Amino acid sequence: MPALPTSTAAVLHGPKDLRLEPRPLWAPEPGQCQLEVKSTGLCGSDLHYYLAGRNGDFAIRSPLVLGHESSGVITALGAGVASQYPHLRVGVRVAIECGIPCRSLNSDGSARTGKDVCKHCSNSRYNLCKNLRFCSSAKTFPHRDGMLQQKINHEAWCLHPIPDSVSYSQAALAEPLSVLLHASRRAGICPASSYPSLGSSTSFSTTSTTSTSSSAAGKKVLVFGVGAIGLIACALAQELGAERVCAVDINNDRLAFAARERFTTSEGNSTYCLPLPPKITSMEPNPKEPENIRRAKENAANALAVFDEPDGFDVIFECTGAESCVLMSVFCTTLGARIALVGMGSPILSSFPISAAATREVDLIGSFRYADTYNEAVELLSGSNLLTSSCKGGHTNGVQAVQNAGFSQKLSKLVTHRYPLSQAKEAFELLARGRDENGGMVLKVMIES
Repeated sequence: MPALPTSTAAVLHGPKDLRLEPRPLWAPEPGQCQLEVKSTGLCGSDLHYYLAGRNGDFAIRSPLVLGHESSGVITALGAGVASQYPHLRVGVRVAIECGIPCRSLNSDGSARTGKDVCKHCSNSRYNLCKNLRFCSSAKTFPHRDGMLQQKINHEAWCLHPIPDSVSYSQAALAEPLSVLLHASRRAGICPASSYPSLGSSTSFSTTSTTSTSSSAAGKKVLVFGVGAIGLIACALAQELGAERVCAVDINNDRLAFAARERFTTSEGNSTYCLPLPPKITSMEPNPKEPENIRRAKENAANALAVFDEPDGFDVIFECTGAESCVLMSVFCTTLGARIALVGMGSPILSSFPISAAATREVDLIGSFRYADTYNEAVELLSGSNLLTSSCKGGHTNGVQAVQNAGFSQKLSKLVTHRYPLSQAKEAFELLARGRDENGGMVLKVMIES
């Protein structure tokens, strides 16, 4: 028998133990496509796995291929794909959605019934599916490999065609953009998807996961953390029509980038650099109020003064996961505001201002990955506007596409460095340092072929 072809992959065996290895390349199974991976962005979770061999509670238990912000081109079709997905053909360029939920299907492909039906997949919340396997995540075992490899087989229904006007690196940004589209829906400032849900093979439910209000018009938005995710949060809030967008971070250079490139609104002071907390050398001045709460109040008051927003903000995207920012966000809200918890950081808070949140009806909203966002993400990256798109597919005319191309161009500025797969280890080391050899800021690093 002829030997199987192979595909080179960057495989993580442990902390900082990343090896280039050949992997056997099997023919795609029924319902799958084979892809040549063209561009993969490295994100914070990838970096956590690289540095520590784990991301929070999820530790690798076997060698794992990282990478889930990806795009590629179809090179082969598995059985049944051509008839079931006629829009997918060899040569079609796609953005790759990396979460694989159960879709309420049994292992033989038959639909589940009765109590076995997955309520999350059936209600367009497949990101919460208990059986979801996410490429490059160690949450489930056996792990599902990610995209840092030359070729890969992937479920056809998770592939989203991209127009020629969208580059592979732009298409890879559909994944982090999806995170913020989902969070924006959860926070009530983004319309629900107009597409059939990918969470079910039979249901076309588009159940919204937002509150009754889904408009950013007139809303004032504050973003904590201006890494790549936070900057996308800023850009998307503006695209959705927010009245004002401001940002908080501990890094002056990133804040300057956000202001210079108009990720924040240009009127007035739109950025605030959070001072690092001092070391506590004496007893708390008020034993009834923990020091971290007192400091959060003080920092919030200072930030609101700089922003000239004494009443606070309507929507906050907390993209750091840091305890200090989570606490501060409560005191930066106006009455009846919403805080979307996007960042994955401190698993436990030592204290929390529950009374301040409850008596002012501040909603803390969890947001985990995404569901039914990729089509809208691709539209935004191709120049469409979600607020004016048709309810039957969301395509805008050419004039609108030209007018809204600025959003895609703005997000493209996040890609600061590019490496080939053969230098994946060097790419991770650069991302860990945060600065290149010339002192340049590192935001989004792409692995490209």
